[in-house]
Amino acid sequence: MTVDARAAARRPLHLAVGGALVVATALIPSAESVAADQTSEVTIPYTCQFPSGAEKADVTIKAVLPVSAGAGEVIRPAGVSVEVSLERSALLRFTALEATTLSAVAELTVRNSVGEHAADASWQQLEAPAVDLPAEDEEQVDSQGEGDGQGTGGVVLTATGDVPTVAFGSPGRATITPAGLGLTLASFTQDGTPTSPPELAVTCEPADDEERPLARITVRDSTGPTAPSPSDPAPGEGASEPPAKPARPAPGLDPDAHRKIDDLTEARLEALDDEDPGSCPIEIPPEWVMTTAETYAAGYANAVKLDGAAALGPAFMKVVLNKRYINDSCASTVDVTSEVEFEYEGKRQLPPTKATFLSYGFMPTTATMVLEQVGPPAVVQTHTVTNTPAYPEESTVTAQLSMRLYDVKVNGVPLDVGPDCRTERPFEQVLKGYGQSYPPAGYLVAYGGNLTGYAHIPPFQGCGVGEDLDPLFTSAISSVGKKADNYTKMTQAPLCVATNPEGPDCPPKVPKPER
Repeated sequence: MTVDARAAARRPLHLAVGGALVVATALIPSAESVAADQTSEVTIPYTCQFPSGAEKADVTIKAVLPVSAGAGEVIRPAGVSVEVSLERSALLRFTALEATTLSAVAELTVRNSVGEHAADASWQQLEAPAVDLPAEDEEQVDSQGEGDGQGTGGVVLTATGDVPTVAFGSPGRATITPAGLGLTLASFTQDGTPTSPPELAVTCEPADDEERPLARITVRDSTGPTAPSPSDPAPGEGASEPPAKPARPAPGLDPDAHRKIDDLTEARLEALDDEDPGSCPIEIPPEWVMTTAETYAAGYANAVKLDGAAALGPAFMKVVLNKRYINDSCASTVDVTSEVEFEYEGKRQLPPTKATFLSYGFMPTTATMVLEQVGPPAVVQTHTVTNTPAYPEESTVTAQLSMRLYDVKVNGVPLDVGPDCRTERPFEQVLKGYGQSYPPAGYLVAYGGNLTGYAHIPPFQGCGVGEDLDPLFTSAISSVGKKADNYTKMTQAPLCVATNPEGPDCPPKVPKPER
C-alpha cells in the first residue's frame, strides 16, 4: 500500500473503532483527574491458604486518589502499593527449602461501587522485590530489617505497579474497596538460584465481613458538550476520511488527550520526510489505555475420533485490555494485544464438563474433562483496518491448555484412571473471530460473538491404576499425527469493563453457546 506521507501526517489517530479499541476511549487520562488528590490507606486482616494451613496476614493498601471527580471522569490511581505482612509460621515452607530470600507478584481484586452499581477490577502484576528471610534461630526483628512481621520473625513484602483506571458514570458516593488477594511467592537460595519448587501460589481473603474501603470519592454531576469522536475528520480534510460513526458512550473521553496523541502521530510521521518509514507505527504507552474487564464464554469442542462433542463452560475470563497498542497511520491499521486468564473456583481452568461418546463407534463412554490453563496468560491479538467505512477487524485468541480426565465409565462400568490422567504435554488452542464495527457485526472483542478454531490433542499419560491405560485414551482421543482436527466453537459475551461498572454489560452475562 502506498500512502502520501504528508496526507498521512494530517490524519488523526483512530483510537475508538471496533472491538477492544472502543474500550480505549474510556481510558485516556483526564487532566482534571489529577487535581485534589489524597493519599488513601487501609489495613485489612486477611487469611491466606498455605499448603500447611491457614495463615494470618495484615495487608496495607495505599494509593493516591482524588477526593472528588465528575461523573464519567477517568480516575487513575497512582502510587499504588500492597504491603503484605507474613508471620514466621507462614515462612517455614521456604526455610525448609533452604531459601534465603522471598519475592512476590500480587493480584488484588478491588470493587468499584457507586449506588447500586458495582464491578470488580483486577490490579495485576504488582511486583514485590526480594526480601531476606529470617534465619531459623531468629525470634525478633532483624536489626537491619525491612519489615519482619512486627517482631514475629516474619517479613513484609511491598508490591507496587501501575493499575487500571476507573470512571463512575453517575453522581453519588463512590467507593473503591479491596477484596480477594492472590500472591505468587518466589523463593531463592543464598547463591540466587530458585528453590525446588521455585514458586507457590497463595490465595487470600479478608478475614471478616467488615467493609473497609480504600477510598470514598464524591462523584459530581457532570454535564456539558459531548466530546468529539476521535474518528471525526480533521478540519479541511472533508471526505478524505471516513465519516464520524456513532459508538457506545465512552466515559472519560478527553479531547485534550486525543490531541496529545495526534501530536505524537504527526511528530512521528514528519520523520518520513527524512526517509525514515520506521517512524510511522506508534506504540501508545500502555498506562494510557490499559484496563481490566470480565466476561464469560461457552461453547462446544468436537472429539473427532469419538464422534461427539463436549460442552465447554461457561468459562469465566479475566481480561487485561490493551497491554500493547500500536497505531500505524501509514498502513491505516491498529494492532492491539490483550491477555486473558480463565478462572474457576480460584484455579486457572474451565469448569469441569461431563461428556458421553461412542468409543470406537459402539462403546458408550462417559468422562469428566477439565481444560487447565498453563503457562502465560492467553493472548488476544486484534487487527483493525481503519481506511474503510466498515472498520473490518480480525481477532486471534491463543491459549496453552492441558486436558485432564477423571470419573470415567465404559458402558456404565467405572474405570479407575487415577488422579493424573492427562495429556502428556500442553497443547495450543487457537480461535479466530471476524467482524466489523460499522455497523457492528460478527465478532468484536468488546461486544463478543463467535470464535472458532482447531486443536491438536497430544497423547495421554498417567492414566490407569494398576494397568497402563495411556494407549487406550491416546488412540481414542488424541489427534492423528500432527493434524489439528478437533473443532471448537466458543461464544463470548460482551465485556464488563472495570472503567464502566454501570454499563449495560455489567455484571458479565453468560452467553448461550451455539453449535
